[in-house]
Amino acid sequence: MPYTELLRLWNESVQAVDANDWEGALAKLQQIPEQTSRTHFNAASAHLALGQLDMALRCLDLTIAKDERLAVAFFQRAAVMLQMNRSEEALSDCIWAQEHMRGNAVIDYRQLGLRYKLYYWQILYNTAAAYCRMGQWESAMDKLLPATQDRGQGRGGNIEVALKSVERREVLDPLLVPVGSVFRPRKQEIEQLHQRDFLGKAKVISSMIPNDDFGGFEPLRQQKPGFYEPKTDGVQESRYMRVRAPYMARGPGQLTVPGGSMVFLFGEEDRDGMINVIQDGQRGLLPVSLLEPANVKKSKKENRVPTGIPLPPEHKPPSRPESLSRSLVPPRESPSTETPPPSYNNATHTQPPASGPPRYTANAASNKAGSPQPAEEGSVVVKVHYTYNLALSIPLDTPYHVLKERIAEKVGQSASQLRLRHKQSGSRVLLPLPGAEESGRTVQEVAEAGRVTLWCRREDPLANRTILYQMVALYDYAAEGPEDLEFSEGDTIDILSEVNQEWLEGHCAGSIGIFPGSFAYKENKSIIQD
Repeated sequence: MPYTELLRLWNESVQAVDANDWEGALAKLQQIPEQTSRTHFNAASAHLALGQLDMALRCLDLTIAKDERLAVAFFQRAAVMLQMNRSEEALSDCIWAQEHMRGNAVIDYRQLGLRYKLYYWQILYNTAAAYCRMGQWESAMDKLLPATQDRGQGRGGNIEVALKSVERREVLDPLLVPVGSVFRPRKQEIEQLHQRDFLGKAKVISSMIPNDDFGGFEPLRQQKPGFYEPKTDGVQESRYMRVRAPYMARGPGQLTVPGGSMVFLFGEEDRDGMINVIQDGQRGLLPVSLLEPANVKKSKKENRVPTGIPLPPEHKPPSRPESLSRSLVPPRESPSTETPPPSYNNATHTQPPASGPPRYTANAASNKAGSPQPAEEGSVVVKVHYTYNLALSIPLDTPYHVLKERIAEKVGQSASQLRLRHKQSGSRVLLPLPGAEESGRTVQEVAEAGRVTLWCRREDPLANRTILYQMVALYDYAAEGPEDLEFSEGDTIDILSEVNQEWLEGHCAGSIGIFPGSFAYKENKSIIQD
């Protein structure tokens, strides 16, 4: 049986108990094929309310069979057995109830859905009642005397009254769980049984069509050249009205409007013949008798300006214009004198001639017309391609390591973490710039046409590491800590070390970290040396 159906029948039986419909509650509980300990307890309560002790005892037996540690079930069954004069069995259930109290003075069953608190003194009271029925008055007194020392909540003067009754050799009436106190399902689960409309109903909020007063929906129609405008077909009247005569406000909430003004109906007509309207951004009341529909005469379709949504163009493209005759076209310059327009490709990938240009010197720069002039005499402009481009003026005799430090200061990085590269004349290959170990090398060696173009990036994190082998990710792995390596299915991972039999250290997408080895497999077993 689905759990939702069990919840529904359980809740309906509880509602019948609240209405004192005990027969209806039993009918709902009997529809549950596989009942729980709590539904059996509810059935026993309904049978007790109807005076059916045998059926109540049978339901309590099933309750204890489902939950052998439910102290309140032993307490209730002991009370039913005392009513049936089965004192020895009731005494046994009282002993089991004391055992399942687990040393607690009280157990609150509200967390399980039963609005009842079982106190330890109540179990002692029923135990004394069992001894009274067996004629063992001294044992009854021995059970009640320890309860007098317990001043817990809910006891009141019950124990003192019981002691006086035992002294007079009067049999005590057993205590029971009150009628109507049953196990109830959780409110949150019951609320989930009702269907909810999380999306709500569709509602027109705004329209792209100017001056649109259409508030419904139209079916799709074939598109044709022109402009589309919705048709109301007389279903919905316009909310725009015209004031036939000027009106002066005569009371609170009314508007003063000139004759011929356009207003928008904001509400419905009230008993006094007034209606709520909006005029020129103000909201107020006007007499309905002064309003008339705003009849806007439409001009001919050919002469009016379209205000709807333009339809897409026709599938057939328009004819192309005729080309001008050759005699009317101005002659182009010869290729030798033509200057190509500036473009990105020309600016960044211009191929130099086969023979390398002469090395740049300060005197050559001053004699060459049209060449870019450096910021100062004896200096060169260095353009650096980083995550952004930057330029700086450097003397021609600046060593490479000094240039690297100047660039590192500009980009806010350490010089040891940067790598500079340049292109030789006539080549597309980026070559590393010599390091500090090669003394005597200056910027003048790579200067061309008054400029030096360099490419800069941070050093590879694997520069000083050895790649043992590579693996391919089988699944996505999300990092759970700063030391973890995050990757996606299909990524290639460089294995740097084996932490243990289950974890590996790897590199992927510029990051280094550890990950479970079961998330990847080795595709190439060859060892790759750095």
